[in-house]
Amino acid sequence: MAQQILILDFGSQYTQLIARRVRELNVYCEIHPYNKVPEITSDIKGIILSGSPCSVRDEGAPDVNTDAFRGKLPLLGVCYGAQLLASKYGGEVLPSTIREYGRANLDQIDLHQDLLKEMTHGSQVWMSHGDTIKEVPAGFEVIASTESVRVAAFKVQGESTYGIQFHPEVTHSLEGKNLLRNFVVGICGCSQDWTSDTFIDSTIASLKKKIGADKVVMGLSGGVDSSVAATLIHRAIGEQLTCVFVDNGLLRKNEYEEVLDSYMHLGLNVIGVNAKQRFYDALAGLTDPEAKRKAIGRAFIEVFDDEAHKIDGVKWLGQGTIYPDVIESVSVKGPSATIKSHHNVGGLPDFMKLSVVEPLNTLFKDEVRVVGRGLAIPEKIIGRHPFPGPGLAIRILGDITEEKVKTLQEVDYIFIQGLKEHGLYDQVWQAGAILLPIQSVGVMGDERTYEKVVALRAVGSVDGMTADWIHLPYEFLAKMSNDIINRVKGVNRVVYDISSKPPATIEWE
Repeated sequence: MAQQILILDFGSQYTQLIARRVRELNVYCEIHPYNKVPEITSDIKGIILSGSPCSVRDEGAPDVNTDAFRGKLPLLGVCYGAQLLASKYGGEVLPSTIREYGRANLDQIDLHQDLLKEMTHGSQVWMSHGDTIKEVPAGFEVIASTESVRVAAFKVQGESTYGIQFHPEVTHSLEGKNLLRNFVVGICGCSQDWTSDTFIDSTIASLKKKIGADKVVMGLSGGVDSSVAATLIHRAIGEQLTCVFVDNGLLRKNEYEEVLDSYMHLGLNVIGVNAKQRFYDALAGLTDPEAKRKAIGRAFIEVFDDEAHKIDGVKWLGQGTIYPDVIESVSVKGPSATIKSHHNVGGLPDFMKLSVVEPLNTLFKDEVRVVGRGLAIPEKIIGRHPFPGPGLAIRILGDITEEKVKTLQEVDYIFIQGLKEHGLYDQVWQAGAILLPIQSVGVMGDERTYEKVVALRAVGSVDGMTADWIHLPYEFLAKMSNDIINRVKGVNRVVYDISSKPPATIEWE
């Protein structure tokens, strides 16, 4: 078996991101809940304990028998994981006097330690915790500190056991990848031989075995995830796959026709379905984001169920679910805290007698793109910005009407085309427009207006788990504002969203 790192999940929103960073080093890893630790086999070269929204001081706080592997394998505790190690072995963990959240700097750092090699004094790290390690246990030594956190990192003397109070997996920790490389490659001794080609070959073989002679129906969106997932399934089973592209009335302007055209040369068997009214009816009167997402999910399932009944022998529903969909949809018992539900996560209703196949549900967006290029999918599809499964419904705050959708489609079209025409599209990871549930006083000509407000959003990211807003040129934003107000009836104000993730999410709902 391949060498791997075992990551034990205590519920942090960043757990999947640790896995993503490890894979970025071309090292295979698996995530398992803290309460379902697998057998420690010889292929496991090291263990990482994740963060958690919980406190080690809470009654019933997540715990694991670290004696089973401590001192036998390299061990790294991240945030909660570090606090758990300190607490279990006689240290003291107390509430932070000031909540430590955001950027900090390691102003004291022992560069002789294997974990911290080639890092620099003052290295920026990302803190996110309500507790702090006040005292380390006997035999533990402090190896890094910040101005306000004395125990930013520790090592257990005589063994490869470490704890860090910050998150090396987020991009805000500027040398975090270096630290993880020191642990995974240097301390654990992992070979860096896990690649996208390995994933493609093993996934196609797994799909052939799982699906056999059965037929699969799959919904396509025109985006990266569903396109790559469909291509993988098609490579495995060929004409046993039927793809369905649904016009749910919530797509971007001209997207239905353009997406169908883009699939013509991929060799996929694609059926187009106009289901606009079905989705508008399902969304009528709904304003709560979760209610809208679930209504859209149900409508998609109903459409797929209808189409599946037209195909003899269909037993599987293919989906383009990726890791961020999963991590943001499961509960704290699962164990990660729910941020929002996703339309393609959580199984199928009883009436739909199909099993789900999700070939990408262990990959992040950038990994999906690498796999897509390995499958020779056209760059026009691979390079597309992510677009939410529920479409414009979660970019229209409040209830959904066909008129609002048409307004937002026009705004979005101007913005996206503007990014492309000004050479900015490929500098942005995801962009879109949001229709706000407010009206604004304005002046057009010599008349007073009281019309809609739209927000523009453009972010840079690697994986979708963290993101920073893009500093688009003022001249470009001015032109976009002018074009939108002049060309889209009913809009008289444009604002630009300058929030990062965290604390905000990329989408507004």
